[in-house]
Amino acid sequence: MKAQILSLAALLVASSTAWADPANDKAMLELATHSGCMTCHQINSDAKGPDGLAPVGPPWSAVAAKYKGVHGAEKQLTHTVMTGSNPYASHWKGKVSGLAMPPNEVAIKEADARRLVHWILKLDSKG
Repeated sequence: MKAQILSLAALLVASSTAWADPANDKAMLELATHSGCMTCHQINSDAKGPDGLAPVGPPWSAVAAKYKGVHGAEKQLTHTVMTGSNPYASHWKGKVSGLAMPPNEVAIKEADARRLVHWILKLDSKG
């Protein structure tokens, strides 16, 4: 019985450690990689794009900081992931080397995009 309690306690500690840093969520990282998101995006702001340019898309830590506390951000960003963004209305201009996010409805299901956006918005904005 004591061994079971210790095993349960160890499992809870390990689980809480993983939850403490969302950037280490293996399932979300695998989904992002498999869906092609990591081609243009990184988690932290210190990442560089091709040939030392700014990254193609904004780092997710910057996205988390920009949308922190914004009502409807999860819905808005999920829509952007699915349908793409307008290159003429980009608020990342000058910060990224890409012009716009292409529509991703062929690469990811909306439910998975919603899960990714929810995860991204929980990332540490200090990145």
